[in-house]
Amino acid sequence: MPQHNAPVIRTTASSSNVLPSSPGLVDKDYPRSGNAILKLCQALCLLIAFLCVRFSNWTDYSAFHYFEVVTICFMILIIVLYVVNLFRIYRMCTCVSWPLLELLHYGICTFLLFVGSIVAAVKSYGLSGLVAGSTFGFIASFLCILGMVLSYKVTFVTQSSATTL
Repeated sequence: MPQHNAPVIRTTASSSNVLPSSPGLVDKDYPRSGNAILKLCQALCLLIAFLCVRFSNWTDYSAFHYFEVVTICFMILIIVLYVVNLFRIYRMCTCVSWPLLELLHYGICTFLLFVGSIVAAVKSYGLSGLVAGSTFGFIASFLCILGMVLSYKVTFVTQSSATTL
């Protein structure tokens, strides 16, 4: 019987680009990976955007409440994805395609955050805290686009190259 030695490409983890070096609960290499640093930068920008808008004086409640909800919800989701990768939860829950989930998360996050940042920028009326909040919202939107591109590469490009080998 001929043996087929097809290369194995790991796509079950969320684009950490680092193969696990040691068994255990915590992936010690993940916090130094590019995707982990990107997630932390996204969470930090979203936290700063939330705090800038939260502690500013504003009158258009619906626009800024939307911005607050979007920033805090997506910050929590990014932290959850970070924890999933850090503690290798993706190995225990194999019924979920984690790279595809991350891609969808970034797509929705980018769209809603960009819309919220535009509304916050238009309604800021020159208040410095609101301008800073919308600016950090735009920066977080850009970082989410980077995360989406990386997730796309892991989800579709890596899997398509694995099927052609």
